[in-house]
Amino acid sequence: MSEATDNKVAAAESQVESPYNAVVTERIDLNPELALFRVTFKDGRVPEFEPGQFATLGLMQSDEEAAADKVKVEEAGRRWRGPKMIKRAYSIASPSIERNFLEFYIVLVEEGQLTPKLWELQSGDEIFMGEKIAGHFTLGDEAEGKNLVMIGTGTGLAPFRSMYETYKDAGKWNKFVLIECCRYSQDLGYLEAMKAADAADEKFQYIPTVTREPEESDWAGNRGRVQTILPADKFKGFTGFDLEAENCMVFICGNPQMIDQVEEDLEGRGFATKNRQNPEGNIVFERYW
Repeated sequence: MSEATDNKVAAAESQVESPYNAVVTERIDLNPELALFRVTFKDGRVPEFEPGQFATLGLMQSDEEAAADKVKVEEAGRRWRGPKMIKRAYSIASPSIERNFLEFYIVLVEEGQLTPKLWELQSGDEIFMGEKIAGHFTLGDEAEGKNLVMIGTGTGLAPFRSMYETYKDAGKWNKFVLIECCRYSQDLGYLEAMKAADAADEKFQYIPTVTREPEESDWAGNRGRVQTILPADKFKGFTGFDLEAENCMVFICGNPQMIDQVEEDLEGRGFATKNRQNPEGNIVFERYW
């Protein structure tokens, strides 16, 4: 092959469009299986969004995955159309006023299709991020002046952090109570930041609880599922106010089983789930698992 031909091949290869339109500007490891990924588009844009919404991240199949997929598709008598982009939706954890990046709070799922690939990325690596930001798990006008009770398990904390950091100085609520449940204290990724906010803001209260923390650990906080905090006497003991439908809105994000149990409990106490049939409801949830 001539030098001229080599140059043409190299030029053609350099013009192949990358499937990736964004970059990981920073990765912060919180523990071996929990990390923050800060992402922006390659051109520096950070999309507008409402706190509580989500974006899509994606990475291409590996060569091995693509080969296995090709065999499977062709054995089924279908035409293989090339390697796929593996995409997943993640709630945005950063406030909407942050214009340098979108922050994603992500846990490694060993058997998952995407997160093991994410764990191979470092700051500066390319990634796909969807242009469209979506989701209806947001604070509407009906939340104005209410006591907001936010209940999250694991990385279901993300939308609540975005909401609080965006609106904390806007006078949007009477009180903002954030209940977070994880298996172990090391999985409370924003623990120090949330404790600092609790100390600095009289309208904000952070109640972390853990379910599998070793008894011999130095954890001094609550133990047990979120449901252990919700009984009337215990809740008022934690927060100083009653969990009542007249003055509270409850937002729930995380484990679907937890959501179902909390929803059932609250409906028995006069709350109602917000939906198309009942837009005035005071329970809002998003299954994030």
